[in-house]
Amino acid sequence: MLDAGGACGYGDLYSAGYGTNTAALSSVLFDDGYGCGQCYDIRCSGAAACYAGSPIVTVTATNLCPPNWAQPSDNGGWCNPPRVHFDLAKPAFGQIADWHAGIVPVMYRRVPCGRNGGVRFQLQGNAYWLLVYVMNVGGGGDIASMWVKGEKTDWICMSHNWGASYQAFSQLGGQALSFKIVSYTSKETLMANGVAPANWGAGLTYEADVNFY
Repeated sequence: MLDAGGACGYGDLYSAGYGTNTAALSSVLFDDGYGCGQCYDIRCSGAAACYAGSPIVTVTATNLCPPNWAQPSDNGGWCNPPRVHFDLAKPAFGQIADWHAGIVPVMYRRVPCGRNGGVRFQLQGNAYWLLVYVMNVGGGGDIASMWVKGEKTDWICMSHNWGASYQAFSQLGGQALSFKIVSYTSKETLMANGVAPANWGAGLTYEADVNFY
């Protein structure tokens, strides 16, 4: 099984909306965190371990599969650049092939992400520094850029912190917060107005009844 938090910062993958159909991406696909939240259809291809009928599993990128420079890319260093590799969670792997095989060749394609519910914003930081983890994003699934607006501010461009988190160094305590997100791949824009109340607190998650579709 992959680490529950992962390099995208989603924390518990069940509460974040992702379940067990997840994957860690090689750095080429992870793209410094901009690949977080992207969805892929994956099918085992050309191996004895592949299940009959070539079933497809749809997975969400929630983690990074780091390079292993001590091993060659065709024997242990599966996630070494420029290799494309998916390190599937065991339940996802088990839907397309016998998991005892460990490594199987696959066919894959990017697909839109279907999500139940709206986008979730987990807030961290304090009144003067806001860090937001964005989860359960539908459509493109990923984030290219993000803005925050308090009741007393204009739109503030947030900087990419790491994974699927963005930050703003602004005094936003005691203000209801709105967010604007642009997808990295689909270029769609999502508006979440007043999603966090004026008494928002660090460690709390707020859900907007909107999504990319």
